[in-house]
Amino acid sequence: MHPSLFEHLVIQVGALLILTIPLRFIVRYMARTKLILDGLVFVALSVMLLSRGIVPYSPGHQGDLSAGIATGAAKAAWWISLSLVLVNVIRHFVVFERRPREGRLVRDLLSGLVYIGTGLSLVAYVFNVPVGTLIATSGVFAIVLGLAMQSTLNDVFSGIALNLGQAYVVGDWIVLDDSLQGRVIETNWRSTHLLSSTNDVIILPNSTLAKSRLTNFSSPDESHGITVTTRFLPTERPHVIVDAMKTVLLGCTKVMRAPPPSVAVVGLDGDAITLELGARIKNVENVTEAKNEIYDLVYRHSRACRLSLVAGPIRSDINGTTETKTGDSALECLNSIPLFQVMLPHERAALSQLMVRVYFAKNQMIVKQNNALTSLILIERGVVLIENHEGGQTTEIARVSSGDFFGERGVLMGMLEHGDIFALTPTHGYEIAKDRLAGFLKDRPSLTEELAAVLSHRLERERYLLDHVGGISQPTPASLSAKIRSLFGLR
Repeated sequence: MHPSLFEHLVIQVGALLILTIPLRFIVRYMARTKLILDGLVFVALSVMLLSRGIVPYSPGHQGDLSAGIATGAAKAAWWISLSLVLVNVIRHFVVFERRPREGRLVRDLLSGLVYIGTGLSLVAYVFNVPVGTLIATSGVFAIVLGLAMQSTLNDVFSGIALNLGQAYVVGDWIVLDDSLQGRVIETNWRSTHLLSSTNDVIILPNSTLAKSRLTNFSSPDESHGITVTTRFLPTERPHVIVDAMKTVLLGCTKVMRAPPPSVAVVGLDGDAITLELGARIKNVENVTEAKNEIYDLVYRHSRACRLSLVAGPIRSDINGTTETKTGDSALECLNSIPLFQVMLPHERAALSQLMVRVYFAKNQMIVKQNNALTSLILIERGVVLIENHEGGQTTEIARVSSGDFFGERGVLMGMLEHGDIFALTPTHGYEIAKDRLAGFLKDRPSLTEELAAVLSHRLERERYLLDHVGGISQPTPASLSAKIRSLFGLR
């Protein structure tokens, strides 16, 4: 190559590198821009070399020593530029795949192959060293290194196998055969990191995961099935208990409606009738809340239906004593509601005498949206659904079950109901008229505080569920209590 051409090549390649290296540092976090920049540099280097008759992928020097050095440096820059373009292409398409865990390992694997190929190309085409001889002489060293890193390589190849099999992705909740479980938060060449339910990070070697029986609770979707087992004394026919447990599941707000929950009799003997309540929840993190709600409703409905739960081999009712029937279902309904526990026993007995029994058939409308109730209704047995209908959309506000009540907003504040209230199942209960409740509020001011707290909590939940009232300020229990006292003329 002519000296002038050599000088021009050195100046052009040097100027190109001086210009692009700072630019590449500036755009290092911009994947698309960095890819375009690397592509332009590669094209520019290719034009510079090929226009001077230098073929980057052919061995040998051209001209004297200085020209050979310049040619080798230019070839090395070309090969390095090519490797950067290929690696950026890999990373660019991995980002668009939107699969971070698989993308990270596959990206690293492909990038490693690109860099290895670049290194071998530099050895062959820049330094004129036979690659075959180099690979043969390094074989013994590779064997020794492989034996020394056997455990690490086992984890690496297990990680590759897990990625190809796509058993899990970052964000999935997995359970191993030894009951170890957690959400996948990171995976790398050697290990997978899980975040347990106790907020601890568990680091598992990939080889351990590859050998374990693994259950993915997040696949094919985030929903998860739960099962609750209950045992009752065989004092009623199984279908009666099954119907009561179906009502329990209808009253649950933590479970999914599709597929519908199920109740199955799985055992029957002289000591107990065993049932399994099955349902699906939106994700595994809601397991504890959903089961707690089911157990609470089982207790309340079994008490309302006078079904006796079994504790081990001993026959007992839900209170741990033999079953008793007082015959005063109004007082029993009142006693089952925590709100009225602030009252003395003789006060509850007196109030129960003023309660009027009511019954709502299945799907019967109790009150329409934007109307007010004038009685506080206590549910003895059944489930009541409250749904808001506005803007062509239906929003479930609440499900009120045995041992609970509704209508407090109309009775206490004269407020309109934010949704239709209707019986989801045949519902038995009692109503307390506003004027009869007022007398008890005068004697029991603590009951006013409890009612205000319940009303405040329910209003907060409604405003969370209904977007169109999201900007309304939330009244505190204290302010509601003051308003209730004012409306009822209480001190």
